[in-house]
Amino acid sequence: MIGSERQLRAGDMQAVFVPSRGMLGISFQYRGIELLRRLENLEAAAEKGSTAGIPLLYPWANRLAGPRYEVLGRAVSLDLKSPLLHGDEHGLPIHGIKWAALPWNEISSEPARLTARLDWNQPEWLSIFPFKHTVEMTVSLEPQGLTIETTVHAEELMPVSFGFHPYFGLPKSPRAQWRLKLPALRRLELNDQGIPTGQEIAFPQNDFALGDNHLDAGFRVLDSQPAFSVSDGERRITVHFLENFPYAQIFAPRDKDYIAIEPMTAPIAALNRGNFPIIQAGAAFRTRFQIRVIDRE
Repeated sequence: MIGSERQLRAGDMQAVFVPSRGMLGISFQYRGIELLRRLENLEAAAEKGSTAGIPLLYPWANRLAGPRYEVLGRAVSLDLKSPLLHGDEHGLPIHGIKWAALPWNEISSEPARLTARLDWNQPEWLSIFPFKHTVEMTVSLEPQGLTIETTVHAEELMPVSFGFHPYFGLPKSPRAQWRLKLPALRRLELNDQGIPTGQEIAFPQNDFALGDNHLDAGFRVLDSQPAFSVSDGERRITVHFLENFPYAQIFAPRDKDYIAIEPMTAPIAALNRGNFPIIQAGAAFRTRFQIRVIDRE
């Protein structure tokens, strides 16, 4: 156990979240079958800052282009030796503050619904992202899916750059046989460090078997509410971007039994490049996405 767990149930669905450790989703089961991945050693993941289950990447998703950024008149220099931060293989800050270092306060808990709040006012957090605000997350379970709603309440003018990194797996078939269906997208060209170059490539709607493909790509979505799905012969998992997720990352290593379909409010390295939504002081910014599961005929 990595913290105080909260279990949700609705019909054949079950989910478990841990408010005290980043509101991490550590289980999402359908008819007793676990559909999340990278859950084997959560304590080690917490220590290292590795992603697992359904993590919120906050206050930025994916990589920054370097340890320094300047946003809305605030200059920040990050210390990658900080126990709060995690660097990638290139030495770039990735996925914001480690999920296990962000304790959320539980507001309400019902059999199929959980709400928690994160007050962004700690000096060590403000040294990394210097904007006072609060974040509320509500996870709601229904008989066919899970909805995650996140609302940022700004105390001052601030940028938005967060996302989620859910890992999915289908246990009845090998990963090479899974079929991935994507909406209409524009693929972001990346440099050798995984940072967007500013160029985009047309990427029409696709429906294909993963095979031995290795995917680690960023996209701008073209639909207001796009749907991404992975399926085998028996079951389909669909991730619906319902509100304020105009970017996505797809991560499916060829030698792993999982795929990550990641909703993002801004592209990779947005805090370095200035291409992010802005919340006015006293205003709120809401996102929603839904994970649905159905048996295939």
